[in-house]
Amino acid sequence: QVQLVESGGGLVQPGGSLRLSCAASTTRFPANPMGWYRQAPEKERELVALFNRDRSIKYADSVKGRFTISRDKTMSTIFLQMNSLKPEDTAVYYCQGIYGSALVWGQGTQVTVSS
Repeated sequence: QVQLVESGGGLVQPGGSLRLSCAASTTRFPANPMGWYRQAPEKERELVALFNRDRSIKYADSVKGRFTISRDKTMSTIFLQMNSLKPEDTAVYYCQGIYGSALVWGQGTQVTVSS
């Protein structure tokens, strides 16, 4: 089964930046769609940014203009550049990919925005 591994989380001050990465264990076939979700304490998991099936990109309103999703040319690794971070961005960030009928989640990476 395909595995997704996130990295790049950490502690950052408000206004700072972080870049998350999510690497799939296979480059033979890319996930479609594939994207980033996050879950803050006592809140439901929510979409952050997503490559749709038609390759269009969707962002949550709360991150538009601050976060950018991208992927490498193998389309098996995606990134999330997060700028102008706010305390409310604090959450565990998860990568998700759909491989055929299989929905795969990464283990998550903690992002904490605090002074």
